[in-house]
Amino acid sequence: MRFWVGVTDNGWFNFLAGSGLDEVNFWQPSGKPPFDFTTTPQGMPFLFKLKKPHNHIAGGGFFITYSRLPLALAWEVFGKKCGVETLEGLIERLGRLAARTRVTMTTEIGCTVLTSPFFLPQDEWIPVGDAFGRQTVVGKFLDDEGSGAAIWRRVSAALSRDRYAQPDDRLVAQTSTEPRDKFGTPVLTKPRLGQSSFRVMVTDAYKRRCAITGESTLLALEAAHIVPFSDEQGSHDVRNGLLLRADFHRLFDAGLVGVNQDLRIKVSPKIRETWFNGKAYYRLNDQLLTVVPDLVANRPDPDRLKWHFENRFQA
Repeated sequence: MRFWVGVTDNGWFNFLAGSGLDEVNFWQPSGKPPFDFTTTPQGMPFLFKLKKPHNHIAGGGFFITYSRLPLALAWEVFGKKCGVETLEGLIERLGRLAARTRVTMTTEIGCTVLTSPFFLPQDEWIPVGDAFGRQTVVGKFLDDEGSGAAIWRRVSAALSRDRYAQPDDRLVAQTSTEPRDKFGTPVLTKPRLGQSSFRVMVTDAYKRRCAITGESTLLALEAAHIVPFSDEQGSHDVRNGLLLRADFHRLFDAGLVGVNQDLRIKVSPKIRETWFNGKAYYRLNDQLLTVVPDLVANRPDPDRLKWHFENRFQA
C-alpha cells in the first residue's frame, strides 16, 4: 500500500491541530498537483511532514480529490479548513509564497482535499529518518512494505489508540470488511465525504458548467443536493448532486425547478402564478440537461431525482 508524505507548512498544521474539522484543504500556491491524482485512489493516506526545525511526521488525513480553484471560491468552499482564520490571512500567506505574482480573488490555488484529518501530540511525532531526503520540496510516495514500513507501523499504532476513534464513523476510509483493529491497514473503500469534498467533486464532475444552462462562470455555480443532506436519505454523494447556477440552485431547493428521471428539466407553473414572470426559465422546460458527468458513476441517481420530483417539486 502506497501513501503520500507531504511537506507541510508548520503554521497551517498548528492552526488546524485540535480544530476537530472533518476535512482540510492542503493547498499550495502552484496549480500543479503534488502527484498524479487521476490515478490515486480515494482513501489513500496522506501524511504531514513538518518543515524545519522539525523533521517529523505529525499527522495526516485521507485523500479525496484535487482541484484548482480561484481564491474566492477556495475560501467559500473551505473557509478555515485552509488553515487560516480569515480570507485576508489566506491572501497574505499566498502573497508571501507567490511573491512575484499579484494575488487577486481569481488567482488559482491547488487544493488537495483530505478527509478525517488527525494530528498527533508532539510526543508521538514520527521521525522520518533516511526515508525523506532534504531535496524533497513537495513530498514523496512511500510504501508500507518498503521504505515506509517503519513509518506506517507507527502511524497505524497511533491511529489504533482510542483517542482517535470517531463515534460517527468518520474514519470509514481506514476500515475493512474483515474483522481487524478499527484503524488497521487502509483499504480502498470509498471514504465518507464532507460538504467541501462534495462541492469540489460535483464541480469537477460537471466539468465546471451548470447542468441546466451550461454556464461556466465558476463563481456563479453551486453544488446542489438532490435529496437535502438534512434528510435521512441525503448524503454528500456525487450522485446526489447537481452543479447549478446560483439562481437555479435556489429554485431547485424550493421545488420550483426539477429534473425527472429522464434528465429532463421541469419548471413549475408556480413561478408564473406567483410572480407573473419566469420567461427565461420556461424556455428550458422539458429540455434535457445541458451537462451531465462523463462518468456514469457520477451521474444523478434516478431514485434521488424521483424523490425530489415527488417530495419537493411543485408540479
